Amino acid sequence: MRTNNIVAAAAAAAALTFASLAFAQQAPSVEETYKDIEANYGVLPEFMKVYPKQGIAGAWALTKRLEIEKGALDPKIKSLINIAVAAQIPCRYCVWLDTKFARQAGATDQEIAEAVAQAGLTRHWSAVLNGMQIDFEAFKAEFGGD
Repeated sequence: MRTNNIVAAAAAAAALTFASLAFAQQAPSVEETYKDIEANYGVLPEFMKVYPKQGIAGAWALTKRLEIEKGALDPKIKSLINIAVAAQIPCRYCVWLDTKFARQAGATDQEIAEAVAQAGLTRHWSAVLNGMQIDFEAFKAEFGGD
């Protein structure tokens, strides 16, 4: 089993390396990336300008694909998740911006409050479970296993 895990990890690393090389060869220039950011946000934010130039195209591609392009989650749900996570990190910048995005996507104050409370609840019980070193297998068994 361990050999299978090592082989799988090596294969994944090789695939990531090739994908990174392919992206690097096809990556837009810094100027093209900045133009695309501004076209999508209406502004080129300072945090994007100070990001390392060699990585901005990749960072923007990931951000754009997950935040802007259509996926399995709708924009409101994505923003609510982002607010909940940002509240726990904490990141006031993310809380502010994702709250704005959530409201633009139709989220209510109650939905935002509930997302933040859910994150706090998960963090609370995570602290108890991990801090008290509750046996994971026993925990799973209590809730029906698997």
